Amino acid sequence: MIEIKNIKKQFGSLQVLKGVDMHIGQGEVVSIVGPSGAGKTTLLQIIGTLDSPDCGEIIFDGVNLCKMEASRLADFRNRHIGFVFQFHQLLPEFTALENVMIPALLAGLSRREAEKNAMELLSLLGLEQRVGHKPAEMSGGENQRVAVARALVNKPQLILADEPSGSLDSRSKTELHKLFFDLRDRFGQTFLIVTHDEGLASLTDRTIHMRDGLIIS
Repeated sequence: MIEIKNIKKQFGSLQVLKGVDMHIGQGEVVSIVGPSGAGKTTLLQIIGTLDSPDCGEIIFDGVNLCKMEASRLADFRNRHIGFVFQFHQLLPEFTALENVMIPALLAGLSRREAEKNAMELLSLLGLEQRVGHKPAEMSGGENQRVAVARALVNKPQLILADEPSGSLDSRSKTELHKLFFDLRDRFGQTFLIVTHDEGLASLTDRTIHMRDGLIIS
């Protein structure tokens, strides 16, 4: 599904990625682990087209994303890639339902269809009683489930998660980890997860270890 070829990235004199090669198969749940500064988050942002590499290729189902013009790339990202961050990044002035609807509206769905899809996901994630609540009115675990719903609303092929359980308590963390695998089994999506959580990494289909801008195993 995704081929990463010789990805390099430098910020000033600091070479963060030094030639990364990776393959991610359809329906895999893959974790990336390593010490701080290993280049994990930078790699995730490049795969998600939030940043561009200095050289190398990202082949997504046969399409070279590094050769795609900016406007097409933004549309591709919204339709094919979902993001879950450590701090849910919900918009505080909007309700759970509105936050989940936003990517669908950006993709061109009607308000009625976007609301229908968002409601279905929030109900699936056990949040049907929270649809009218704003982030400040919900727990950390609830906000992170809203963020997962937002990531799923356009039915993307790939979900990228950066320390998704890092800010959660033990119970919410366990529930979120289980949710990822339940969603993969239900929808067949691919998950690539950057984490320091050894418990989560041990559950994934495959763990990629990074250090000093390189994959070491």
